[in-house]
Amino acid sequence: MTTPVCTSASTAAAPATRNGPYPSFSSYVRARRPVLLRTARTLTANASDAEDLLQTALTKTYVAWERIEDHRALDGYVRRALVNTRTSQWRKRKVDEFATDELPEPEPVPGEGDPAERQALHDAMWRAIMKLPARQRAMVVLRYYEDLSEAQTAEVLGVSIGTVKSAVSRALGKLRDDPELGLVR
Repeated sequence: MTTPVCTSASTAAAPATRNGPYPSFSSYVRARRPVLLRTARTLTANASDAEDLLQTALTKTYVAWERIEDHRALDGYVRRALVNTRTSQWRKRKVDEFATDELPEPEPVPGEGDPAERQALHDAMWRAIMKLPARQRAMVVLRYYEDLSEAQTAEVLGVSIGTVKSAVSRALGKLRDDPELGLVR
């Protein structure tokens, strides 16, 4: 059995019952913003567009806040607003690509050199990382290869964020000073 999310116009004047942990729109946004932003990022090409998309969806939610009966269904309401808004944006997009008979020459990518040189740099980097103490190595791998935030890295390793910051800083200093990496640069 599903619970309706919004009331009809005839019952909107009656006092709405609040079922859920969010007494205000602000408390909901504070609590759920990171999760909703991740959802928005999956729908867009970059972080800025995700922020804009989430802001638009939250604006729509704010306008409907008083009509939403079951605050346990708020995430679903916002996600639906995200998808609908993104779909509308996609439909309105300006197409600036045109079919041609010839393929354009690929533009050279700066720093993209010989594949053998790239592989040598990759191998040298891993050898340098393997020289780091185990704790610093774990933090560098989590931060830069697994792309975790400092807070997420701290949580995974059971240490404070400050410990992650200082250990990663020291590890990067050691990597900068590694003679093998200096030769590849």
